[in-house]
Amino acid sequence: MKIVCMGGGPAGLYFALLMKKQNPLHDITVVERNKPYDTFGWGVVFSDQTLGNLQAADPQTASDILGAFNHWDDIEVNIRGHKMVSGGHGFCGIGRKRLLNILQKRCEELGVKLVFETVVEDDAQYPDADLIIASDGLNSRVRAKYAATYQPDIDLRQCRFVWLGTHKKFDAFTFAFEETPHGWFQAHAYQYDGETSTFIVEAPEAVWLKAGIDKMEKEESIAYCEKLFAKYLDGNPLMSNAAHLRGSAQWIRFPRVVCKTWVHHNGRAPVVLMGDAAHTAHFSVGSGTKLALEDAIELERCIRRSPDDLKQALQDYEAVRSIEVLKIQNSARNSTEWFENVDRYVSLPPEQFAYSLLTRSQRISHENLRLRDKDYVDHYEGWLGERSGFVRAPAQRPAPPMFTPFTLRGVTLKNRVVVSPMAQYSAVDGLVGDYHLVHLGSRAMGGASMVFAEMTCPSPDARITPGCPGLWSEAQRDAWKRIVQFVHSTTDAKIAMQLGHAGAKGSTRAPWDGEDQPLASGNWPLVSASPQQYIDGVSDTSRAMTRSDMDRVREEFVASTRLAAEAGFDWLELHCAHGYLFSSFISPLTNQRTDEYGGSLENRLRYPIEVFKAMRAVWPAHLPMSVRISAHDWVEGGITPDDAVEIARAFKAAGADMIDCSSGQVSPKQKPVYGRMYQTPFADRVRNEARIPTMAVGAISEADHVNSIIAAGRADLCAIARPHLANPSWALNEAAKIAYPDVHWPKQYLSGKNQLERNLERERSMAAAAPSKGEN
Repeated sequence: MKIVCMGGGPAGLYFALLMKKQNPLHDITVVERNKPYDTFGWGVVFSDQTLGNLQAADPQTASDILGAFNHWDDIEVNIRGHKMVSGGHGFCGIGRKRLLNILQKRCEELGVKLVFETVVEDDAQYPDADLIIASDGLNSRVRAKYAATYQPDIDLRQCRFVWLGTHKKFDAFTFAFEETPHGWFQAHAYQYDGETSTFIVEAPEAVWLKAGIDKMEKEESIAYCEKLFAKYLDGNPLMSNAAHLRGSAQWIRFPRVVCKTWVHHNGRAPVVLMGDAAHTAHFSVGSGTKLALEDAIELERCIRRSPDDLKQALQDYEAVRSIEVLKIQNSARNSTEWFENVDRYVSLPPEQFAYSLLTRSQRISHENLRLRDKDYVDHYEGWLGERSGFVRAPAQRPAPPMFTPFTLRGVTLKNRVVVSPMAQYSAVDGLVGDYHLVHLGSRAMGGASMVFAEMTCPSPDARITPGCPGLWSEAQRDAWKRIVQFVHSTTDAKIAMQLGHAGAKGSTRAPWDGEDQPLASGNWPLVSASPQQYIDGVSDTSRAMTRSDMDRVREEFVASTRLAAEAGFDWLELHCAHGYLFSSFISPLTNQRTDEYGGSLENRLRYPIEVFKAMRAVWPAHLPMSVRISAHDWVEGGITPDDAVEIARAFKAAGADMIDCSSGQVSPKQKPVYGRMYQTPFADRVRNEARIPTMAVGAISEADHVNSIIAAGRADLCAIARPHLANPSWALNEAAKIAYPDVHWPKQYLSGKNQLERNLERERSMAAAAPSKGEN
């Protein structure tokens, strides 16, 4: 096979040598614009895992690379005069020039033709090639030429950054954050050979512009960075190797490249994207070179598996690598956004700021961090527990973040897990009964710090379905009081009431009889911010609320609030999410009013805030009130996370103590991006920008998720829904899974606790003793 690699970066060189090693008869040429053994750039970073992949693909190259590596385990975070160090991360640094020289030498040893000082212009220059690899880098000409096939999406990120070097030798991968009158700058530094370190400086573009760097000459901007980060450089200057650039041109914005497809057939041969031409991942996760090399490994593997079917091999390559790359890019996106919004986190205590940085990509979780550096995590848990008011005996281990207490107003929750409000559609005429006693009571006994009643309505016409509970009568109050008293007398959990009004989504059947379908008979009139039919052609149409309607509904909520207090609830939440009545005012998708309750976000919030204030006025002052919001409508033109921060600020000013950050369900046209903990970023933004406690919800399914969220300061509570439906004792089981024994079990269940802990310990021991893959 005749193969041409257009571009002599890591991807093209490594693929060439792997294919030549696979079959010496392959005719392989790598075309590179630079001179032999000449390249630009400072150091690149690999993880130990990447080294393992290289070792499996070509031991000789891996050995040469390993011999040139500088290895470190520690990550060091510096902010406001504090230095925090975490170990066990297993990184290696190597000069980009040294890496390419090793790959070039290995190619020559195997017989690959290397053509230097030749600018790669067009794949048409190689009409007799059987396979063309477009490894021509970030600004790929080939990708641009066949953009209609590859469908690239290039997103220029918000920070400006510059690659510099220094002879200061950093013993750890070092992050340094320095505040200026214009905002925060950050540095990423790591040693990659015996005498040189990479030193990347970045800042949000707005900060960069305020500092005037866009008007500085290159030498002047480098001097600015030297002065700003002088205490980390120990007198060593910063160096640029971009002699061809002038002024501020060396400061660039990172382009995130995503291509829908990676293979184009030019009529003679397939043209395959590889490396930066196909994808990029932000330098803060150190994966750009890793991805390029692993592209080469996978394509060689696919061709080896299907030597007589190149088309199939390329299909397999794209299918496998697009998924693996997407995983890295998603992590890189999380990391990128963290650094772009570092001013969101600088108010965290330095210890929590460092933990937030370490776990920013979500690739490293709490338990993964413990595996890397147990002492660091133990110390951090002790610090976090003390701040939370956790009191432990001298010999007792620190509590995992999930099991630290949380206090709001006069209520202290024993841990950070709450049972999310989950509609059960099992009330009769709004009256709760034995079902609800068992449902909520069993979960209160299951280890959560608080259980939420499902959305409860202040009037019959506020219900979603005829099976929804109500709180408009003394009989309903007393039925709820029975459940509250059971929770208080039998468990150490708290219990919360959530009040809401279905609005245009009311008068429907229970989900098992047809979700969101209107009742076959007995429908009641619907109201909302504006006339609305939730599902076009299916749902009943609501009418716009009049001022008289608003007054009536407000007073119904006030009356229900009083009844909730009389029933003895510990916490009250107002439901302003999911397309229900108050959400219909807040979202521009459903609020088309032209009066003082429509238009701007401030106007759209006017009525929900009015109702909240009226409720807060009669709710006991020592008890908390939260608000559930849809922080993202997932529909173009709807509520965005930026809006969510402003919504939270408005409710905070009105007296809210916490924001329960959900999303969606405002429009059936929504297109959510699902994934584990997918709504937690909303809680993170609201908490750390609006400066109000938050509750995270959505695909939080294990203790490691909760521990990571709470420890990083992304939320203060985690509301767990479906896992609690499957297992009322979810919190107790998760404690046993992470081998944390110091949780309270009902005395009647203690024998079950002991057996569960023994069984799980046996499973852990067996897993540790089992041979790893590849062992005999």
